[in-house]
Amino acid sequence: MRGAGRTGGVRGLGAGVNLLALRSHNTALVLDLLRTAGPDGISRLELAERTGLTPQAVSKITARLREDGLAAEAGRRASTGGKPRTVLRLVPEAGHAVGVHLDRDEVRVVLVDLRGAVAGERRAPLDLGAGAGAVLAAVTGAVRETAAGVLSAVPGAEAGALAGAGSLLGVGVALPGPLDHTRGVLHRVTGFPEWDGFPLREALAERLGVPVVIDKDTNAAAVGLAAGGGGGSFAYLHLGTGLGAGLVIGGSVHRGARTGAGEFGHQVIQLDGPPCTCGNRGCVEALCLAAVARGDTEEAARVLGAGAANLVGLLDIDIVLLGGRTVGAAPEPFVRGVGAVLEARARRTGQDAVPVRVAAGGARVVAAGAAQLVLGPVFGRGDG
Repeated sequence: MRGAGRTGGVRGLGAGVNLLALRSHNTALVLDLLRTAGPDGISRLELAERTGLTPQAVSKITARLREDGLAAEAGRRASTGGKPRTVLRLVPEAGHAVGVHLDRDEVRVVLVDLRGAVAGERRAPLDLGAGAGAVLAAVTGAVRETAAGVLSAVPGAEAGALAGAGSLLGVGVALPGPLDHTRGVLHRVTGFPEWDGFPLREALAERLGVPVVIDKDTNAAAVGLAAGGGGGSFAYLHLGTGLGAGLVIGGSVHRGARTGAGEFGHQVIQLDGPPCTCGNRGCVEALCLAAVARGDTEEAARVLGAGAANLVGLLDIDIVLLGGRTVGAAPEPFVRGVGAVLEARARRTGQDAVPVRVAAGGARVVAAGAAQLVLGPVFGRGDG
């Protein structure tokens, strides 16, 4: 990733945590168990039993994690024989990740610790059509302010670099698609064709001096929801300045062969319908946003429900989760309206109705999910 080692990046954000060590598969297994064990911790013997590693290997890994400040003793636990076992816990503040939600009209930035708890947050207006220079400057400034407000206060921090407790692992950026998640390159963002082909990941990494991951806003939210326990198969429908879907199938985000899956808003459901910014007519997004604009929430929910019913029929998902600022402004009518369409479909097909709920996380669900794009690989989860 070009520019990762340049000066002039995020001042005070060092590499106290050994990233190569964190990317070790065995280390990730141990870290994930430390994370899920919570503050009560877990013993080395339990770590060996659950990972299948030898006690010697576990001892080496945990010694390195303690040396890097990622693990610490959490007391002792009575043993069935012999001396009490030392219990280890994850040190959440030993590493952080930044999540950026880059929307069409605003930017939201969150800083989270290793458990995903939000430690800092910024939100500011932004015009995605203002040009690459202005947008990059706004994102870079917001990331610097958010990180510096928390990490600079970490004990032992020095100008130019922080000790292990203040290390920033990377920045995840989520924005409307379509885009190439693998290469970090934008495609023709709906309504903003000037971004087509722009290497956003490379440009931000050069300015920030840390690793950057790029994904669609809906995928990022789905990653965060799955990490928070939303396993199985679900669709996250995001209704804000646009409309899209994040799809989780069998516990993993489905991006598609060209990372273009989830363009939910641009399925045509009315052939002679109103024009959409994507160039088609009668898209779910166009119909839904038009209903929202004229204050007809019930109609917007009905249209959203029609699109959700198509997804349920195609993918046989377990649950539909709703989010985005428009849903957040009137959650009950949207849950009720989408649910009614799915219940009517269930009666026709003789199947159980798929439940509809508001996604956890509120207004920061996308930004927090973007941070999980960075944290996921640290704990051996592939959706990063």
